[in-house]
Order: sequence, then structure tokens, then C-alpha cells
Amino acid sequence: MKKKFAHILMSPAYNTEIHKAVFETETKDTYIFTVNSFDEAKELVLKLKEDGFGVIELCGAFGEERTRAYKESTDGQVGFGYVVNLPEQDGIIKEFFGH
Repeated sequence: MKKKFAHILMSPAYNTEIHKAVFETETKDTYIFTVNSFDEAKELVLKLKEDGFGVIELCGAFGEERTRAYKESTDGQVGFGYVVNLPEQDGIIKEFFGH
């Protein structure tokens, strides 16, 4: 059975129907999904659990607290991570994303 990994990116600018990708190999499929909100992400996380995804990586917008909440919503059956940046680059990251 092939393993399935997902990365979820969030922005209200994404068109979730077209802004997505999949990379298939013999042993693992990697999916990139986009969402427009935290609520939409939670729905997607639950669907991915049901579809047999083993690990989900979230973009940095989700942060540790939300990542933990999504993990709990899957009863800990899915592995979770979230993207962080080097602290010394906070200014560059904030400027780029407009925070």
C-alpha cells in the first residue's frame, strides 16, 4: 500500500480547485492542497484522515496551537508538522507575507 503525505497551504487568494498538485512515486504520493480558511483546513484534515493520509504538513500560518488541535481532531492517528522559519529571519518573512 502506497503512503500518502499532504502539505496544506492557506491564503484567501487561492482557487482551491486549481491550486493543487500531486507527485506520485512507487512508494509514496505527495499532495499539495490549498485552503482559504482555518475552518476549510479542518474539514480537509478530517477528509484526509478518512482517505488514509499518514502525515500532514501545514504552512506556517497554522502555528503550533492549531496544528495540535488538528492532530487531536484525528484522534492522533495522523502525524502533523508545521513550517517554521529561523527566528533571525522573522523580519524578512513578515515583510514578504505582509504581516
